[in-house]
Amino acid sequence: MSVHVEVDMTSGVPVYEQVRTQVVAHVAAGRLRPGDRLPTIRALATDLGVAPGTVARAFRELELAGVVVTRRRSGTVVADDAAPAHVTARHAATAYVRAARAAGLTPDETLDLVRGALLT
Repeated sequence: MSVHVEVDMTSGVPVYEQVRTQVVAHVAAGRLRPGDRLPTIRALATDLGVAPGTVARAFRELELAGVVVTRRRSGTVVADDAAPAHVTARHAATAYVRAARAAGLTPDETLDLVRGALLT
């Protein structure tokens, strides 16, 4: 996996959920493509400084959602039908992030606005 995953141990969000959402975000952004291999559970757990069971749970949830598949000899890979987000939506999201940064919003403030918009 050539993308970066990190966890915030002080966050109220469970670590497995942080891993899961970051992998989904990388797939949606096209940074992870179908067939791309994820690191082994043990390797990613070591890199993140978390228990292997935590990463295993994230991978299980990703598999249940159809984002990844686990194959005997090739490990965990991005599923063939895990298509990136619609191109127009991805461009809109990128433009929004640029505008939010230009306005001086923090990542939390930026996400709060998105969450508010989703409620309407």
